[in-house]
Amino acid sequence: MITIAVHGAAFFAYHGFYPEEQKLGTKFIVDVEVDFTPINNLKEDKIANTVDYERIYKLISAQMTQTRKLIETVAQSIADDIKTLYPYVDKIHVSIKKVNPPLPGRVEYSRIAITV
Repeated sequence: MITIAVHGAAFFAYHGFYPEEQKLGTKFIVDVEVDFTPINNLKEDKIANTVDYERIYKLISAQMTQTRKLIETVAQSIADDIKTLYPYVDKIHVSIKKVNPPLPGRVEYSRIAITV
């Protein structure tokens, strides 16, 4: 089994339950890990024989531009897109951190994570 990962992908986006979050936006940090068993020989040295982390980043970026109330929804959409592009993956783990969430005290970030 192989794991590819994109860690610390930073985005300024407008996700949030409250209208002011969707208006003002904030910083998000996204981590994605994908476990898979290669379907072809990796010794062929072809990008088509693996999960391309550049394409994974583009999927993440596309989902981060679509404003949603819940970052859980964003994470699930990222996982769904990966599974659609790479149906042979065994496991996908998506973590999204919302930096400085709107809470009454100082909080560095809130975080959700899903594994499918």
